[in-house]
Amino acid sequence: MNRSVKFALAVLVLGALALGFRLVQGRRSDAPTAPPATSAAASAPVPALDLRDGDLVMAQMADLSRTQALSGSVRAVSTAIVKAKVAGELRHLGPREGDSVRAGQVVGDIDTTEFELRVKQAVQQAEAARAQVDIARRQLDNNRALVAQGFISATALDTSVANHAAAQASLQAALATADLARKAQADTVLKSPISGTVSQRLAQPGERVAVDARVLEVVDLSRLELEAALPAADAGTLRAGATAELRVEGLPDPVSAQVVRLNPATQAGTRAVLVYLSLQPAPGLRVGLFARGTVALEQRRALSLPLSAVRLDDALPYVVVLDGSALRRRTVKTGARGLVDRIESVEITDGLRDGDRILRGSLGTVRDGTPARLVAAAH
Repeated sequence: MNRSVKFALAVLVLGALALGFRLVQGRRSDAPTAPPATSAAASAPVPALDLRDGDLVMAQMADLSRTQALSGSVRAVSTAIVKAKVAGELRHLGPREGDSVRAGQVVGDIDTTEFELRVKQAVQQAEAARAQVDIARRQLDNNRALVAQGFISATALDTSVANHAAAQASLQAALATADLARKAQADTVLKSPISGTVSQRLAQPGERVAVDARVLEVVDLSRLELEAALPAADAGTLRAGATAELRVEGLPDPVSAQVVRLNPATQAGTRAVLVYLSLQPAPGLRVGLFARGTVALEQRRALSLPLSAVRLDDALPYVVVLDGSALRRRTVKTGARGLVDRIESVEITDGLRDGDRILRGSLGTVRDGTPARLVAAAH
């Protein structure tokens, strides 16, 4: 095959390829264009969110009790420490931890041997002083008679008067010493100053105790109170008689309390004010248990809403309101926090009206404008 024939065949093949390409392009341009899937989805209606009464809370005027959190330890109003008034060997100590005692009950005693000897010594010294008084009185009587007869001078009589007075003073001192010895002997008997329950035994029989040594601790469990510290700003609005509800460790039910007094001075360093709350008797309530709760500072009539319905995941607090057939985000201004029927609530100062229905915060995030409808609960 010569060169001219090869060239002609190549031209024919290239022409055929060009013709086929043009036919394919023409078919593609004649085919109808399919609409994008995203535009079809956007045109579809958003389904309405079905809500029940339990999914909504209502903003309403209510008595809002402003509260303040507090915590502290339970303690007894009356606590007494039985101390040794004299030094000596503790011979007997009866009650143990948990035993009940009465006011004036003998709970123990200290060895009296030494004190009995001191009483005996003091009594004998008093007898000797009394004998000296008798001698001085007889001498004074004799000197008075001698002065009257002119046998001695008045100066000698003055000396006898002074000696008699000194003897009488010595007798009084000896009698006082004897009384002190008897008192020390009586102080060897240990008595409980109050009625209550023994919480600690701080000494054991056989030990030698010093003066004012702690022997027993007695607490009166019939009157218990909570000591708590409050910031000075909140304590300024607190008054005696305010009520509180406390949770005490180890007790299943809350314990009611009432403010009975406030400390007139603040604590050094923290500037906190100590508040004392009287506790209602409850089974299992003991000294030293830790308690926490809230105390009512003041009560006001205000538009309030459960605190859980206010959402804080934005720059400003807001709520989701059921507005007709849609859920709308609405920014609100909040005020004081407190309790409404024991539910933690917050005052709404702007953004809501009485009767607005609010979506609970537990239902999660909802887009603004989401359609919604209220349906009846299934029975």
